[in-house]
Amino acid sequence: MKKEQKALPKMESLSDIHRAFGLPTPAHPLVSMVNGSTHQVMLNNIPQPHVLNFYKISYKPSVKGKLIYGQGYYDFDEGGLLFAAPNQIIGNHGANEGEVCSQYTLLIHPDFFWGYPLAKKIKQYGFFSYTTNEALHLSEKEKDRIISIFRHIDEELTSRIDDFSQDVIISHIELLLNYANRFYKRQFITRKAINTNLIAKLEEILEAYFSNNISTKQGIPTVQYLAERLHISASYLSDMLRLQTGENTQHFIHDKIIDKAKEKLSITNLSVSEVAYDLGFGHPQSFNKLFKAKTNMSPLAFRKSFPQPNK
Repeated sequence: MKKEQKALPKMESLSDIHRAFGLPTPAHPLVSMVNGSTHQVMLNNIPQPHVLNFYKISYKPSVKGKLIYGQGYYDFDEGGLLFAAPNQIIGNHGANEGEVCSQYTLLIHPDFFWGYPLAKKIKQYGFFSYTTNEALHLSEKEKDRIISIFRHIDEELTSRIDDFSQDVIISHIELLLNYANRFYKRQFITRKAINTNLIAKLEEILEAYFSNNISTKQGIPTVQYLAERLHISASYLSDMLRLQTGENTQHFIHDKIIDKAKEKLSITNLSVSEVAYDLGFGHPQSFNKLFKAKTNMSPLAFRKSFPQPNK
């Protein structure tokens, strides 16, 4: 009989996390700012790993050691901004004893956004699905700007709660996310050399996937499959590709499939159905539909445009 996996601890409310941090009850039931400057929070007070029921945006001034980035490493000593969405698993198995938590940690229950456009828009920010090694690195000027927004939210929560508080806090959160989006785009650009290496590695993985007939056993390669082999999150991979190439990972995969399909159709005697199965399609009709959408012609019409190899 299969052994049941033990459920991870889940922080359902802001009060739960405040108790774990050893902090007073939050001033607002749906949004809280944990200021590490006034409340020292130790990571070993928090279950590791755990699941939060709310959004988390935190700034860490320093993190010891180096973190993996794709196939390489980069220093994280200067700290950065980290994001997490509801129901994600966060934390490590066993935090370092005495390691200090973030300088600022903003916690927002999804219900806080009800009735505001940000309730829908926040789901569009890919960086909430990034992993720790894809954190947003900030320059001194960028750091000052982000911390200023954190302080404004903190002041709003600690000074007064009135009919305007939610509007003001929502505005600051949206500003924070807009800056984060801009700074991440900058990070992709400044790390262009590393990202170019990732794209080259991605090409190698896809080539091996089709050349070694993995596609016939596992089907069309998934975004998650590629991300895992690059040691980055699927969201980060798609965002990086979109900035560098103008297309997301799914489109990148489809382009590779069409390249391989053209190769097989032009230099082999495989039938269209056999080409489809070789490339991982369960049904030739799906292959035909994708090929026509990408090339404006059917696989058979494409084949007829080439002299066929002798049988």
